[in-house]
Amino acid sequence: MDANTGHPRRWGILGVLVFSLLAVVLDNTILNVAMKTIADPKVGLGATQSQLEWAINSYTLVFAGLLFTFGVIGDRTGRKRMLMIGMALFGLASLASAYSQDPTQLIFARAAMGIGGAAIMPATLAIISNVFPPAERGKAIGIWAGGVGLAVAVGPITGGLLIEHFWWGSVFLINVPIVIISLILISTVVPESRDPKPSRLDPVGVLLSIVGLVAVVYGIIRGGELATFADAEVLIPSLIGVVVLGAFVWWERRIDHPAFDVRNFGNVRFSSAIGMMGVVFFAMMGGMFFLTFYIQIVKGFSPVQAGALMIPFAAAQLIFAPLSQRVNQALGAKVASTISMLVVAAALASYALFDLNTPVLLMEVVFFIQGAAMANIMPPATTAIMEALPREKAGVGSAMSNTVRQLSGALGVAILGSVLSTQYRGQIEPALTGLPSAVRDKLGESIMATVGGAHAMGAQGQALIKPAFDAFIHGMHVTAMVSAVIALLGVLVVAKWMPGKPRPARHAETKEPAVV
Repeated sequence: MDANTGHPRRWGILGVLVFSLLAVVLDNTILNVAMKTIADPKVGLGATQSQLEWAINSYTLVFAGLLFTFGVIGDRTGRKRMLMIGMALFGLASLASAYSQDPTQLIFARAAMGIGGAAIMPATLAIISNVFPPAERGKAIGIWAGGVGLAVAVGPITGGLLIEHFWWGSVFLINVPIVIISLILISTVVPESRDPKPSRLDPVGVLLSIVGLVAVVYGIIRGGELATFADAEVLIPSLIGVVVLGAFVWWERRIDHPAFDVRNFGNVRFSSAIGMMGVVFFAMMGGMFFLTFYIQIVKGFSPVQAGALMIPFAAAQLIFAPLSQRVNQALGAKVASTISMLVVAAALASYALFDLNTPVLLMEVVFFIQGAAMANIMPPATTAIMEALPREKAGVGSAMSNTVRQLSGALGVAILGSVLSTQYRGQIEPALTGLPSAVRDKLGESIMATVGGAHAMGAQGQALIKPAFDAFIHGMHVTAMVSAVIALLGVLVVAKWMPGKPRPARHAETKEPAVV
């Protein structure tokens, strides 16, 4: 294969890789639609809001913690081999998730899915970087991002149809045929590739990162459960997590083969792009978490309708992601990214205006605008991250970018979910004062618990519905503003540090383009 022309079957290879990635992305978007059903004690598992957060984050934390290691292993032993192993593990763990008997089993099965996902994701981008020449790599990554957008579009509506016609476990079972087809295609189409000078493994770094992150996220989610962050059950694990993560950073700077090379953040282009990506995923994943309950419980839409409502968000990504490189080239990374980040922040802030009577058309317009803005952030950021590192370290670059994305998403669900939970508890408490203490604590946990308890109480419980909706909307408004403020921090990062549009240097003797 010529480095300047790429692999002769590179576009077919790209198609197989995008299809393989479908299962990983599809699963996460499907889960959002299925959360209300999984929380139902009659037709689901009776999961609490904190258990739902863990069902999302158990996958994400394992996924993020192992991404770099699996990227290195793939660079060393073969990326195609790693991709096939990851697909097989993902399929088996999907089966385990589908047939979980309680929330705890689902949380552990989802963690096992994270192991498979961690082997899949870095391998796809690493193979793309290996088979495409530099001139076509941006376009290929744009198509890859468009494939992710397709999965985002297909996931919610597919999940809604499955929930409406089958049991909740079908949303995980759908991954199995995708995995089987992917394994056949990968084995016949995708070439093997390796890093000629692979990095060594760093098991100490991996262990420190997972322990530290789990402890921090546990403290955050527990704070939401208790409606306070001053309790010892919140402070102790959070502080332990921070100390362990500090030790992780110290260790990574000390060794010559780090699991997550923090020294790469000295590259301004790399650090600004990865920081922007992290902020976007923090706000997006946290926002999607509360929007699920708003759409299905407060607005009363069915799972299929809820899935259909998210199509404009995904359609915008499908339309604009492949065009994002042109926008980036025309305006420059700094201007294009700053404008896009401002639009994302405005879209998140607009959720603070949503209420019981918000027209569906207005919701759809906001979802479309947010999706279009994100489509003009992710591909250029991904390209900048990948191009900041040498080609043979493609697995490393992919793992670092995906690690930040996943960790930011996990923190978004944990932090914004805890803000929502704390605000909801404070607002619903007056409406529950006449109930026994044990019942009050249970019903005050989340809007799902309150509404479920109200229906179980019959006519007497109907008086709790309106206060529950009002309390949730208040909590959603506060949470939306927090997410918007965080997105604005991303705007500042991009505006200050993202490189501008290259232009020819004024002096003839200067060979490299200047950056504005």
